[in-house]
Amino acid sequence: MDEPALITSAQHGDLDAFNSLVIAYQDMLFNTALRIMGDSELAADATQDAFLSAFRSINSFRGGSFKAWLMRTVTNACYDELRRQKRRPTTPLERDTSNGDELDSPHWLADKSMSPEQKIEAGELEHAIQHCLDALPNDFRTVVILADIQGFDYSEVAASTGVPLGTIKSRLARARLRLRECLQGFWELLPASYRLDKEQS
Repeated sequence: MDEPALITSAQHGDLDAFNSLVIAYQDMLFNTALRIMGDSELAADATQDAFLSAFRSINSFRGGSFKAWLMRTVTNACYDELRRQKRRPTTPLERDTSNGDELDSPHWLADKSMSPEQKIEAGELEHAIQHCLDALPNDFRTVVILADIQGFDYSEVAASTGVPLGTIKSRLARARLRLRECLQGFWELLPASYRLDKEQS
């Protein structure tokens, strides 16, 4: 995909070019929205709103990471929806697989050679991780999702959220600490690297 050429064409009103960009990034944006919102329908709405916003404002893109620019539109759409809600709805401690969609798993859950028992344990751990993500404040949850699930570097997270780099680093450190503390409640499900402190205590 010649992304710069597609962007230029989209900026000149080429809908097919913009649709090609949508196809390239829609899964990443939806999975990010799903992590933030915790609900597949709300995530789909936020993703659609993000792409509509991106199409309307694509002429404002002046270079840099288009992926980060798009991610900022979806995080803004998620925040707008969360602000519209008087409170976030309580979500069950279950993976959302409605419509066949599935949350992206962290890297340690991605081993396709796992036994059935290991897959069950990995699924339980995934539920625990989503539960702990949902417990984080919105700004903390977003930086963890972008950095640790989507694999963005600090500068991309900063560009995606419009937050200064130094703030991203401190916010991510605090978010990871809170996430780790929450996950201690699911100690038996955790990878060994998360259990060391408890085993040594």
